[in-house]
Amino acid sequence: MENDVAVLGVGMHAWGKWGQPFVEYGVAAARSALADAGLTWRDIGFIAGGETIRNGYAGYVAGATFAQALGWTGVPVATCYAACAAGATAIDIARSRILAGLCDVALVVGADTTPKGFLAPTWGDNPSDPDWRRFRLLGATNPTYLALYARRRMELCGATEEDFALVKVKNSKHGLANPNARYKKEYTVEEVLESPMVSDPLRLLQICATSDGGAAVVLSSMDFARSHGVPEPVRVSAVSTITPTFPNTVIEMPNFSTDSAATVAPPDLPFRDAIAAAAYEQAGLGPEDLSVAEVYDLSSALELDWYENIGLCKAGEAEKLIRDGDTTIGGRIPVNPSGGLACFGEAVPAQAIAQVCELVWQLRGQASGRQVESARVGLSINQGLFGHGSSVIVTR
Repeated sequence: MENDVAVLGVGMHAWGKWGQPFVEYGVAAARSALADAGLTWRDIGFIAGGETIRNGYAGYVAGATFAQALGWTGVPVATCYAACAAGATAIDIARSRILAGLCDVALVVGADTTPKGFLAPTWGDNPSDPDWRRFRLLGATNPTYLALYARRRMELCGATEEDFALVKVKNSKHGLANPNARYKKEYTVEEVLESPMVSDPLRLLQICATSDGGAAVVLSSMDFARSHGVPEPVRVSAVSTITPTFPNTVIEMPNFSTDSAATVAPPDLPFRDAIAAAAYEQAGLGPEDLSVAEVYDLSSALELDWYENIGLCKAGEAEKLIRDGDTTIGGRIPVNPSGGLACFGEAVPAQAIAQVCELVWQLRGQASGRQVESARVGLSINQGLFGHGSSVIVTR
């Protein structure tokens, strides 16, 4: 398609708690992606960095930080922040630059070094910030918010704690063979349900950790790919970076209220459904075309919501998919064959890029030990804080 760009290279720094500056993980991932593409840093015509805000001032200018670490070449640069959607937003910036004819090849990098415990707002008082307000006035940490969503699913769809545990069991099995995953242990339903309660009904093994890690992709025009001996590369065929449409009648983090629909009718699609729908429309595809998906499992319960949001089933039917094994490798539509955030944890600016890396390996047939047979179309999806949504579709 005319809006496709080629993925020439992908690379990652393994997730963990390494305690090093985030730039080290980003540079390692970038060099790995460049090697995978058969290119050097001097071949890059543009760099986009997904930024982090917990590592000093360099984190706020991540694109230039990575460019400096790789060696100043005069390359044009951009930095973006969209919370958990930052990596996909950086991919969208680089893709747009290529499609506009402003460069032939671009590098996208995201990396993070996270604090212990759950993620929290930065220091200082900022009562105009809704994220600050939910922490300081309501005491609503991320696990609290995720637990409320899990309770909502139990009430509306009849989900059980065992259903949530089955998601963790699936992802733990998928992540065993992933060399970049932080957690490589297979769990049983009983072990998940016996883990400590964090925020009822979510237990310790059902909430993703905070992690250090990095990921990078090298994108190019299709003409550049062909001229460099890659006639049929994996392609980025769509990137959605939408915001909610007023009125938003489902509560989204960090808000604890919804828009009024008293005078304006709700949109045809709620926000999360619209994220994937916009990507499908760009790519000229639908959920029936998917071979594999990487979704944003901040909690095991949240993964079930995403099954419905990306169109794998109708509302209220996600529990049947997990019980029947449809989303397991070998099932109808494997979800999170990488192991997902359950096995990686959050390295915020890197995770959407890491999802794309995993999908590229799947479509190339290089996902050893976790390969989805005959994968041709993959979708990733993330929701960033306060109105950021992103989805990437890759095809071959």
